[in-house]
Amino acid sequence: MRRGVRALVGILILLTLAFCFFASSICITVILAAFLAILVDPAVRALERLWIPRFIAAGLIVLTGVLACGFVIYESYGKLTDFSDEFPEYVSRIGDAISPISRKIERVQDSAGKLQHEASPKKVPEVRVQQSTSWASYLVRGVGSVWGAVIIAGVVPFLMFFMLLARDKIFFCLKAMYGQRVDLDRFADRLTGMVRSYVAGNLVIGVILSAISTLVFWRVGLTPAVTLGLISGALNLIPFLGIMLALVIPLMAGVFQFHSAGPFIIIGVTVVALHLVSANFLIPHFVGSRLDLGPVAATIGFLFWGWLWGVPGLLLAVPLTAFVKLLADANPSLSHLSNLLAREPQRLLFRRKPRAKPQPAVSPNPL
Repeated sequence: MRRGVRALVGILILLTLAFCFFASSICITVILAAFLAILVDPAVRALERLWIPRFIAAGLIVLTGVLACGFVIYESYGKLTDFSDEFPEYVSRIGDAISPISRKIERVQDSAGKLQHEASPKKVPEVRVQQSTSWASYLVRGVGSVWGAVIIAGVVPFLMFFMLLARDKIFFCLKAMYGQRVDLDRFADRLTGMVRSYVAGNLVIGVILSAISTLVFWRVGLTPAVTLGLISGALNLIPFLGIMLALVIPLMAGVFQFHSAGPFIIIGVTVVALHLVSANFLIPHFVGSRLDLGPVAATIGFLFWGWLWGVPGLLLAVPLTAFVKLLADANPSLSHLSNLLAREPQRLLFRRKPRAKPQPAVSPNPL
């Protein structure tokens, strides 16, 4: 019976992973909507205390967020349009800068080709190697395509609005199903605190990185220092890919402004140092300590969710891994998984129980 139960549990886990992989757009939409709904629920409650109905309060909060995101996208689109107009000049300037290196590489290739031709004059059959996955396909992995990302962005506000309205109903249904096995009140409080701690910690770290980046860019003479500092500091929070994006944008902006290698070296060293400090000190201190998530578990979470959903998985890796830990904390049978994910495991769970002393044999009563 135990083997059958374990086999069924393994099959259920595999089916869940397959559903998350093939229905990634649905999963990402639901997770984003729930994440944002938990985040803005205190604002909706504050408006309810002002005698505003929950329907109107939730609509105002969601509409304000959509308008703010639309304004940011509109301003970003204008900047990207200007950049696309100047992109050929950037390419020509970079080509001129690396032309001496390109010539040396071409000379080495020509000499290597001559040596190969002399060593093997016979024609060797060509072998075609399959091209690797492009970065563009990895960026949209999990959402299907660019239009899939647009559809998700359009559906998330509506789903978030309906989740805010049905908050009490969803909690009542979950409590009716799992209330006897799990303390849902405590679980909901911990989940809410986890989401808000994650956002608050990243916000504090982003402000620190943006302020330092802006100050360094201003000192080296890079303009506009404030805009580039804010963008570079925010992108530096993205795991793995963030350091490359945070480096490329200020370096591309400095192509037309600097004619020596000194400012580029200062900008590169600053961005890399900020990324290392934030990844090894600031994020574990401000975010990891509040989520009670170990660095090994967080790294494995980055790898797993990044493989599953690409860049959206990297952005959601920490809260999703912390959510798995909360589920393990709520279930006593998963205490070992909770200890593996925690920063400091509970050692009481690993103590061996004292062996029971053998009882002396009792002779049967002759009577």
